[in-house]
Amino acid sequence: MTYLDLNDRRIELDNEGYLRDLSQWTPQVAEALAAQSSLQLSEAHWEVLYVLRDFYQRFEHAPAMRPLVKAVGLSLGPEKGRSIYLLKLFPDSPAKLAARLAGLPKPTNCL
Repeated sequence: MTYLDLNDRRIELDNEGYLRDLSQWTPQVAEALAAQSSLQLSEAHWEVLYVLRDFYQRFEHAPAMRPLVKAVGLSLGPEKGRSIYLLKLFPDSPAKLAARLAGLPKPTNCL
């Protein structure tokens, strides 16, 4: 079992670094998780994270890459709703990394 120690809070993570209790997510948790991945969150990152959190509220699951691209495009415009844009923000696997930082479960269709 892994933990994220943040100020006076100990937050339980699963073996892949996702929150076990989604209600423990805060922007500070996102910042700490991003730091573990050597990321400094910018306004562009936050836009995507909030699109993801909205998607999860509406559909009760974290989107895989294709639905993520579509959701970002619909919310933030076609220039941001592109795989290459998301790869620049969230290297390697945007759907997985962004979901983890947004405090959501791992997308079901991501390996």
